[in-house]
Amino acid sequence: MINSRKLIIILSSLLFVLLFSSNSLSDDTRKEEVLLTKTIEILQAAHFSPKAIDDTFSEQVFHLYMQTLDYNKIYFTQEQYSILETYIHKIDDELREQSLDFFILSLELLQNQIEFVSSLYTEILSQPLDYDTEESIVIDPEQRTFVKNNAELTDFWRKFLKYQVVDEIVVSEDNQKKEFETNDTLTLKTFDEIEKEARERIRKRYETRFKRLEKITKDDRFSSYANCITSAYDPHTNYFPPKEKEDFDIRISGKLEGIGATLSEKDGYIRVVSIVPGSPSWKQGDLQPNDLIQKVTQKDGEAVDVGDMRLDEAVQLIRGPKGTEVTLTVKKVDGTIMDITIVRDIVQLEEQYARSAIFNSPTQGDIGYIYLPQFYVDMNDRKGRNCADDMRLEIEKLKNENISGIIVDLRDNGGGSLPGVVDIAGLFIEKGPIVQVMVGTNKQVLYDKDARVQYNGPLVILVNSFSASASEILAAAMQDYSRAVIVGTQSTYGKGTVQRFVDIDRFVESTYNNYKPFGSLKLTIQKFYRINGGSTQLKGVVPDIILPDIYQHIEIGEKDLDYPMAWTEIDKEKYQTWNQKLNIRKLARLSAQRVEKDSGFVLIQDASTWLADKRQDSAINLSLTEYRVKKHIDNELAEKYAQANKNKTQLQIKAPYMPATIEDVGLDSIKTQRISEWHQKLTEDVTLYETYKIMCDLIRQQKR
Repeated sequence: MINSRKLIIILSSLLFVLLFSSNSLSDDTRKEEVLLTKTIEILQAAHFSPKAIDDTFSEQVFHLYMQTLDYNKIYFTQEQYSILETYIHKIDDELREQSLDFFILSLELLQNQIEFVSSLYTEILSQPLDYDTEESIVIDPEQRTFVKNNAELTDFWRKFLKYQVVDEIVVSEDNQKKEFETNDTLTLKTFDEIEKEARERIRKRYETRFKRLEKITKDDRFSSYANCITSAYDPHTNYFPPKEKEDFDIRISGKLEGIGATLSEKDGYIRVVSIVPGSPSWKQGDLQPNDLIQKVTQKDGEAVDVGDMRLDEAVQLIRGPKGTEVTLTVKKVDGTIMDITIVRDIVQLEEQYARSAIFNSPTQGDIGYIYLPQFYVDMNDRKGRNCADDMRLEIEKLKNENISGIIVDLRDNGGGSLPGVVDIAGLFIEKGPIVQVMVGTNKQVLYDKDARVQYNGPLVILVNSFSASASEILAAAMQDYSRAVIVGTQSTYGKGTVQRFVDIDRFVESTYNNYKPFGSLKLTIQKFYRINGGSTQLKGVVPDIILPDIYQHIEIGEKDLDYPMAWTEIDKEKYQTWNQKLNIRKLARLSAQRVEKDSGFVLIQDASTWLADKRQDSAINLSLTEYRVKKHIDNELAEKYAQANKNKTQLQIKAPYMPATIEDVGLDSIKTQRISEWHQKLTEDVTLYETYKIMCDLIRQQKR
């Protein structure tokens, strides 16, 4: 959190000078100006590395915003881009002058171009296209520039739509062929029929797309603009409108107050995708997947029609405090209409919490496995569920099963609670420093102050390119202490910064209370360092044992984002390494010998090369004959490489112990089924199986 002294500095330094009379501007514009002014003031006062608001900053905001407006370069032409580019060195001036000219102009030009393009697709798709002409299209926006004018844009869209129709034709032909192989009485469609249906499907797809574009409001666009201003400071400094902050809190806590249904938007309807087991919807029983929600009614309130409503707006109506009632009017699959009243409650999203399994080892004893998807914490309830407490419970469960070692899986874990990761690291070591944190020029060291060690046996931590932030702190600390063997891809993500949320409303004068809420800023206020003095920023954590990965030839990580903070180094802390030495070199050699001979890893190596080549394959041939041949080759390779890291291994998982604490037998059976499905996926994970073998080697090594 921002310390109290810094908050006082911010509060005392925030001065807001009105340059226009309140009568000359709309309420929306006034709110936007206040928001931008306060955002810049807070960032300049509290960001770890404030930026000069100058022409360089203006350039950065401009480029970020243009990517947000039209990343795929399918609406703007060079003509519109050139008009907007006249502001490339003026955005800083506009921020000082509280002007929104650039933003307003960008919306006008974008809306004009969207209307122009929306008039094209129906006409282009109204009749058969020329599938014989040898022509190509480059889809990747990073490999092409904006077209010159609307005439060129029209031709681009003709090719763009043709590419999608051609692909749809080939897919339909292949599906028909597969169906005919199992049903030779099937009436085969002619090419003309397939072609016409393909064009109609693409037409409907874009009809839906442009309807969704119509639902994007000025507020949505402004939030994106504000986000580009904050992201010019660094990629993890962001603006959150109130409803997005609520969604973030749900993700980081793993719980929400609502009915427990996953929803999607389809053809103007809000569709139920799935029901969370144990949730209020599951207990009530009437709401089912594929139900279409037509109306939402609060208790003692009027029904609100959600037809053609944006998904996020409908979700806001359906969510609500624990104990309150909401009635959904739904259309069932059979066409009947039903009113379903559900009492909201706290919904636990179990998939986001730590969970464990036990791997059988004939020679080394059972091996514990803990999957931690994120370092979660309930920001609104100090007594709420958190990652450190759950890890303690999972470790105790494993210890009670007399495991010989523990694998902690942090793959795809993007981080979360900093105190949580410090507490978790402390479970594996005696007291000592875990991470160094720089706040401006001041250094803080976060310690494990508890000399108790919950688990002192062999430990392996599994990471990949998407393990970030808190995951990197845990992996780095265990590596520096020589406490664990780190296994994974060439490097972790490389996010070495700490963010905190700031409620903008706290810094807005009471004069503007009628404009609240303004939302929140997630801003970088700290930078963390390993206890050996190095930073994980940009460089990440390099595992002790590196395994092949399908993304190894693709640039992934903090270093590939726009305007990341630099890598730096500070003095190391004093710490005592673990009392049992690890022979990493020998473990790596044994692993390399297995990997070289493993057909699963050979497939992963081939898949990584193929994926990298595909990304460089810029031009797509639009001749139907040529496309058909290329598509079939790609399909064969894609099907082959889809099995990379999903081959059935010899990993054996001990049947889960299911304590009889759940009264509802139906929920118990669903939980058992989910565990069974999860275990099945684990046995098909080539990387995990090799990590298990590394653990077996480690156990042998530490027994000697």
